[in-house]
Amino acid sequence: MRILFMGTPEFAVPCLEALLQAGHEVCGVYTQPDKPKGRGYALAPPPVKELAQRFGLPVFQPKTLRTPEAAAEARALAPEVIVVVAYGKILPKEILEIPPRGCVNVHASLLPKYRGAGPIQWAVLNGETVTGVTTMYMAEGLDTGDMILRRETPIGPEETAGELHDRLSQLGAQLLTETLGQIAAGTAPRIPQEGASSYAPMLTKDLCPVDWTKSAQQVHNQVRGLSPWPVASTVYQGKRLRIHRAALADGVSGSPGELRTADGRFVVCCGEGAVELCSVQYEGGKRMDGVDFLRGHPPRAARIDG
Repeated sequence: MRILFMGTPEFAVPCLEALLQAGHEVCGVYTQPDKPKGRGYALAPPPVKELAQRFGLPVFQPKTLRTPEAAAEARALAPEVIVVVAYGKILPKEILEIPPRGCVNVHASLLPKYRGAGPIQWAVLNGETVTGVTTMYMAEGLDTGDMILRRETPIGPEETAGELHDRLSQLGAQLLTETLGQIAAGTAPRIPQEGASSYAPMLTKDLCPVDWTKSAQQVHNQVRGLSPWPVASTVYQGKRLRIHRAALADGVSGSPGELRTADGRFVVCCGEGAVELCSVQYEGGKRMDGVDFLRGHPPRAARIDG
């Protein structure tokens, strides 16, 4: 089929690769404008643009889709289907009505749960044990269109949002290929979204500070859900300490924030249970194993924030 692809981050790359491998005609690729990156703030292309350029595909980076010119440009490409994967812009009605076979979105949750920009991270933050990917026909609402296919996958008890992201991106590419096959054959279902919905907003750094009065499982989920960005944090000896990885410390208890380091491990008590800080990073420093960090920065007080 003749497909117009819209996507921006690394999550969308396997889907575009799958379209090319399956032999679809990708008539154009829409992605977000280049953004400053690194210490020099040089403009860097989105991952989807880099892939598109390697294959010589036409790339479009409009600042907005809400102009007659933007609609005319997309219409001139004459796509049968528009595929949208983490594009980062809401498609207006004028764009949604262009392809005769519809606009298809790949979303990293089991809709209607976790609509919005952060479904992967919030599933981990909330301690979900199962998630998945949904393909759907796009409507004017936020992730409210009729579903086509869904695929479930378990979330590992130690799995971070970053690790889950990588798995779901591959699962999404597989599901997209199957979905487009059904659309081409005229057998793709339209399944209305039913049941309670939830919203997964974009992550902010306000989520980073750890509240040690929460249970060890909640803290563990916070560390996993905020990895690799924006990363959970606490205060240790007056400096911000980023927590990249933690683990439940079985058989340890104490008052919230109390340190237990007698056996060399970096263990902090929570409101219920305790966690071991397995990988940490001082502000301005390098990432270190928790045991090695503690060896170089032995506690001066009985509490993590002391």
